[in-house]
Amino acid sequence: MTSGTTKAIYDLWGSSSSDVFAVGSGGTILHYDGQSWDAMTSGTIQNLYGTWGNSSSDVFAVGGGGTILHYDGETWGTMKSGTANAFYYIWGSSSSDVFAVGFLGTIFHYDGKTWDIMTSGTENDLYGIWGSSSSDVFAVGFLGTILHYDGKTWETMTSGTINDLYCVWGSSSAEVFATGFDGTILRYDGNAWSDMISGTKSALYYIWGSSSSDIFAVGSGGIILHYDGRSWSAVAKEP
Repeated sequence: MTSGTTKAIYDLWGSSSSDVFAVGSGGTILHYDGQSWDAMTSGTIQNLYGTWGNSSSDVFAVGGGGTILHYDGETWGTMKSGTANAFYYIWGSSSSDVFAVGFLGTIFHYDGKTWDIMTSGTENDLYGIWGSSSSDVFAVGFLGTILHYDGKTWETMTSGTINDLYCVWGSSSAEVFATGFDGTILRYDGNAWSDMISGTKSALYYIWGSSSSDIFAVGSGGIILHYDGRSWSAVAKEP
């Protein structure tokens, strides 16, 4: 597909096959309507690292310098975050329950009206966040950091690794996966995190699935892995 830009793209989110947003360096925001990608006016030159939405008219983007943007279906506007720390990722369970994580353990929460800082208990950078509900949220980051939020407080979990963790995703509260440096893949079964055999030493930057037996992880060198519920295997590239 033709994106119309040479800027780096860091994340994307969509509400449907004809409503997809992509964000990237220098304030880049693109929108896909099912036929073509078109540039949107973001109003910032900060790098945008993460995006998430509740609907096609309720979309957030986060990035450098504490940048938080909101799209109301017509235009992107700047939201007041109260920090200059970079945000690396964003996720929410609803339009009034949104979390943004980033530099030096920064976590902010949006209640539908304002963004407020939360006590994370760490100064390690946080790169990814995902939850099964508003009271079951995981954040991952630098040196194997994993935090869990139970709806009241953030607590540190034992990850069993010192490798940086870049992304977290799950199909349920008892089936959560985290990926990171040196081919690291961890799985949480509702009780503890354990290491999985990925079969690669490539850094794995992103993970997503349609179910617990249909999950993809991607990373450096064009690596794509697939999990079928039993094991991870490399997806063959086209010659």
